[in-house]
Amino acid sequence: MIPIRPIKPIQPPDWLVRRAAEAGAVTLALARSGVWRSAGPAQLPGIERALRRWGQSMAALGAVAAIRFPDRPGVIDERGQLTYGELDRWVAAIAAGMHARFGIVAGSKVAVVCRNHRYFLAATLAASRLGADVLFVNTEFAAPQMSAVLERHRPDLLVRDEEFGVETDVPAVLGWRKDGSGLDDLAALGAPEPPAPERPGHITILTSGTTGTPKAAPRAPTALGLAGLTASALQRFGLRAGEPMVICPPLFHGLGLLTSMLALFLGSPLVLARRYDAAAVLGSIEATRAGSVVAVPVMLQRMLELGPTELARYDVRSVRAVISGASALPPSLASRFIDQFGPVLCDAYGSSEIGIATIASSADLLTAPGTVGNPCLGSSVRILGPDDRPVPTGETGRIFAGGGLVFGGYSDGSSKTVVDGRMSTGDLGHLDAHGRLFVDGREDDMIVSGGENVYPGEVEDCLLTHPAVTDAAVVGVPDEDFGQRLVAYVVLDGAATPEELIEHVRGNLARYKAPREIVVVDELPRTATGKVVKRDLGSESGH
Repeated sequence: MIPIRPIKPIQPPDWLVRRAAEAGAVTLALARSGVWRSAGPAQLPGIERALRRWGQSMAALGAVAAIRFPDRPGVIDERGQLTYGELDRWVAAIAAGMHARFGIVAGSKVAVVCRNHRYFLAATLAASRLGADVLFVNTEFAAPQMSAVLERHRPDLLVRDEEFGVETDVPAVLGWRKDGSGLDDLAALGAPEPPAPERPGHITILTSGTTGTPKAAPRAPTALGLAGLTASALQRFGLRAGEPMVICPPLFHGLGLLTSMLALFLGSPLVLARRYDAAAVLGSIEATRAGSVVAVPVMLQRMLELGPTELARYDVRSVRAVISGASALPPSLASRFIDQFGPVLCDAYGSSEIGIATIASSADLLTAPGTVGNPCLGSSVRILGPDDRPVPTGETGRIFAGGGLVFGGYSDGSSKTVVDGRMSTGDLGHLDAHGRLFVDGREDDMIVSGGENVYPGEVEDCLLTHPAVTDAAVVGVPDEDFGQRLVAYVVLDGAATPEELIEHVRGNLARYKAPREIVVVDELPRTATGKVVKRDLGSESGH
């Protein structure tokens, strides 16, 4: 007899197992969200034509949303609401007007300086329909900064709100104005539809500039990157198709932009307001029965500052998810917010250069205070030492992230450090045993005092646990004896002496981490997305 040897089962490679698991997670998340239930066979030819015409672009998202949800509200702002069908027809007419009057075509560049409203969305979608590249300009820039950005990037057309006066010879159209918009005037031209663009347009967002001059970060997200982010968002945020999304951060920022794209994909009405007001946001949630809210941490703080009596006036039970991002979420703030609103808070970590890399659920934020969660599907995170090799679990190193949303480089030709396909975020952090990421601070923020490394974020979080402290920032200043010493800038809502706050830190952290000086200020200088501009703090005390 010929002996029969058992055949060993073939073990698929790890990468294939991961890909299969990610594909399964995407499928499950989409099914649970209700996205597939809203698409009918009769819509498929139109969807196919839209994707063939505009490819992977904002224009395709807007057009497909109009095909699938023509009668559903698409955008709600201070001027009322437009259905997705109305929005699409209006945007098509604006695009035709841009092409006829200004010659905008594939490869042209359109700069947008607008607050959050329908005209920001319309300008972006119209330019994208033409294959033009869109440059988002920070509305917080002073007029000279705006002029410098426009001079550097030389757009072919500027769409700006009436309030933003800027000296430039670039042809301009007013977005929001008292009596409507110049975009309405373009739509009224009745120009013929231009030909399909030769290539999809790119989107360029400016970095926050908190550590220097803002840089332009062009991006063209891959289908896999967007699919991974979408699936992760649906899984961890619990979003549902068609539920209104209140977007508070500026749409010109990565967080506002990516969540607006997610809303278009889900057919969710975008609820927008030109300025943030905590009470008005709660009123919008109640009025629209919003399923999700996007906000930066300082906006969450403003909500809580309304107090229990005012908060009780609003019915916010429709909210499934409050998505925080763009700046660090203090653990004490996360805990207080969850206590007030329930386990709806999620935190998204990323940057203009890498998109959203990780997401933390409320369970993560409560179980592991300070975490920013696990990587999104299709993304990966590594903590590397000075030799570019991974460091042990729990040890601090440089954070590198990879995925389909990582940009290809700055518009000036420079880029960030890349190791094994993953890009440096510029942050220091560590992973725990469950693979959750913790951000310990910026690489250039670490303070060396008396030979000891101090991460400002840890000290700031400790100060924020004091009941009198509502905001805090820690910086290092030169010191003859210690090299650097810690100075803390705090905003108070109650009585506390500097000595009391220093002792509070000493009682909770190592003594060398206690600030040598406490400076009380009325408010901290922040960007439009809530990041503290630490280089502006020294003038508060003469340092």
